[in-house]
Amino acid sequence: MSTPTITASVTIADETVPRVQLAPVAVDLLRSLWEEHGPLMFHQSGGCCDGSSPMLFMAGEFITSDQDVRLGQFDIAPANEPSQPLDFWMSAEQFTYWSHTFLTVDVVPGRGSGFSAEAPRGVRFLIRSELMTTMTPFADSDETDTAGEDAVASATKAVPA
Repeated sequence: MSTPTITASVTIADETVPRVQLAPVAVDLLRSLWEEHGPLMFHQSGGCCDGSSPMLFMAGEFITSDQDVRLGQFDIAPANEPSQPLDFWMSAEQFTYWSHTFLTVDVVPGRGSGFSAEAPRGVRFLIRSELMTTMTPFADSDETDTAGEDAVASATKAVPA
């Protein structure tokens, strides 16, 4: 049986649609890394260098703040296994630019960041994006475009971990 794509649960207050998913190859790698390291988390920075590569940390190794948005939570556990929750965080500044996109976490050959858990394996995570099918992912919005500061303000009210 092949590994499925996993879509994150919605974790942004008042949001109605998911924003991020894992490609099957990412699910396989994450399950392997979970076995090796235990609980994990993603963080997508707003930095200038290789901004399409999210960093994977052991849970608690990277401290988030009110300047970060939790875009979603995955359960990467195989069927009929105990839950393995994995949060996907993004800097609020980066979310300002990417608020209109749906993200897919994929894996490609190459050198990842030395601080990211997958780096020793000769692969790196990569974000693939596409425009969201709706520009109004927030339940309370009557606007046709929630991208920008209003979206970030709503997103920073993320549901606590």
